[in-house]
Amino acid sequence: MQLNEHNNHGSELHFERATLANKDEWDRFVLAHNAATPYHLFAWGEAVQNAYGFAMHYWLARDSQSNRIVAVLPAVKIRSLKGKSSLCSLPYCDLGGILAFDEADYAAMLEYTTDIYGQSLNGKSQHKQTSALALELRNHENELLDVSEAPAGAKVRMLLPLPENADALMAQFKSKLRSQIRKAEKNGLSYKIATPQQSDIGQATDEFYDIIAQNMHLLGSPVHSKAWYDEIVKAYNSNLYFALVYSDDVAVGAALIISTQNKAVVPWASTRAEYNRLAPNMLLYWALLSEAANRGIQEFDFGRSTVGEGTYNFKKQWGAVPQKLMWQQYQNGKIQNTSASSGSTSKARNLVENVWRRLPLSVSTALGSRLRKFISL
Repeated sequence: MQLNEHNNHGSELHFERATLANKDEWDRFVLAHNAATPYHLFAWGEAVQNAYGFAMHYWLARDSQSNRIVAVLPAVKIRSLKGKSSLCSLPYCDLGGILAFDEADYAAMLEYTTDIYGQSLNGKSQHKQTSALALELRNHENELLDVSEAPAGAKVRMLLPLPENADALMAQFKSKLRSQIRKAEKNGLSYKIATPQQSDIGQATDEFYDIIAQNMHLLGSPVHSKAWYDEIVKAYNSNLYFALVYSDDVAVGAALIISTQNKAVVPWASTRAEYNRLAPNMLLYWALLSEAANRGIQEFDFGRSTVGEGTYNFKKQWGAVPQKLMWQQYQNGKIQNTSASSGSTSKARNLVENVWRRLPLSVSTALGSRLRKFISL
């Protein structure tokens, strides 16, 4: 399926749906792009497809003269709990969207893909399907926000520039933050880093999942399947590590980090509530941040937060700066801003969460593993 367009340089663009054979050149393009995130790597779509069976709709545009990739759009066709299908770039995370070095190439990719799925913005669809699919792009604004001016309630991701190593990172922290990290160690907590190359990666994944499942149960929310995390580990491989915090031999905190050569993000991190008096969260984040700095990572993404709420303030104390998330949905030829939140609070939602918390952990984990894939956030 191809369509010819012209970029600012006058050459034609050819569009094609990426396959596994394109993985290496896809990732080379992503790694060369300053706005790319670890989510843009081919691995995210692979994990979704292998764990949940939802098809990757990864599109690339080539310059016809050089045959080089000039734009990419990673998306996944998912179904909601109501059975409705849509395209999301990207599901189960904060960011996705089109990457292109040229504004004309970006616009051409957007026009082509909205046209393909029946949402043409110019009203002249050449490839309209019988059933149009909404396309959601999860982007971010280019500029960082001044922390003091970040609007309350805004959905942001929190970014921390990292120095050359862990020692330099510790030195830049305020004394209060350093003392909180030391408090966790004085409370007898320790940490380790686990990678897919280590023989005990299976145990690390199990410990991480046990903590995540327990925490999601307490929040009244379904947890991803264990297979999803196994596929993430397999797909990201050397671009992934776990940070685990222990009280004696009990894992009490865990985080999973994915990265490119110079950027890292933590999609999931949790601690066991009954151990929170020992401050495991402080040691957990020191573990994952110090490891990132020692790996030469230059920017750490703490993930999505709401300005003014607890998680935002927790990330802010590490020196992280907000960048506004900008999610848009293309449907019926129109553009609509969507919320980068997990949904509004309502009596119905509160009721469901309360019922979910009362389920036995084993039951909520089993049910959650079947339901979670249909929830794109």
